[in-house]
Amino acid sequence: MTASEAAPQSKSAAPLPWLLLLLSVTTGLVDAISVLGLGKVFTANMTGNIVFLGFAAAGVPGFAAVPYLVAMLAFLLGALVAGRTGKMHRGRPLRRWLMTAAVIEAALLWIAAIVAAGFDVATQSPSAGLFGIIALTGLAMGFRNATIRQLKVPDLTTTVLTLTLTGLAADSRWAGGTNPNWARRVGGVAAIFAGAAVGAAMVVHIGLVAPLIVAGLLILAGTVACAFHPQSAAPIE
Repeated sequence: MTASEAAPQSKSAAPLPWLLLLLSVTTGLVDAISVLGLGKVFTANMTGNIVFLGFAAAGVPGFAAVPYLVAMLAFLLGALVAGRTGKMHRGRPLRRWLMTAAVIEAALLWIAAIVAAGFDVATQSPSAGLFGIIALTGLAMGFRNATIRQLKVPDLTTTVLTLTLTGLAADSRWAGGTNPNWARRVGGVAAIFAGAAVGAAMVVHIGLVAPLIVAGLLILAGTVACAFHPQSAAPIE
């Protein structure tokens, strides 16, 4: 049995949904950083980059292909590494996998914060800093997405909300459904909204460094708290 097949056995662990809600907040922070600070590029939401890349291909002013390609390639690489990381943790406690993922993700965001210290948002320079921050945050978010995908916690992807919103409407009592996981779904939407709002305020008034540091701290602190829960000691068989 692979790690991804075993992970659903641990998805009912009480602290895990709360951790994923906290990670959703950090998604809002990262999207605020990338869209507002790095010139309309997403490093957590690849759907937006595909759309923007189409705009760039059509020659629409203000849209350049390279940032979107860098973000997507970094995201794919992060997801690839996370897939291997999950399989390497087969037979080990869930908490060890979660902590490994958190340390990697937080480290990437903090390195991005170091790079951002020398980056000017107004002029988008130096270009090396721009692409460095895009690549580092893209790696972190790709790693995040692949890890969460293996955990398979329903309605908490931490980065995308299209299916979450669809589920809220399609599974509602008005549509003849039973409103499954409605609180979790609403919580996921609210978490990303809150992260985006706070992240936007920080980017506009403080810059990129602070929200990158805060995102890393939230990821690490939340995962440590989750790791202390007894159910996180269950092995991934």
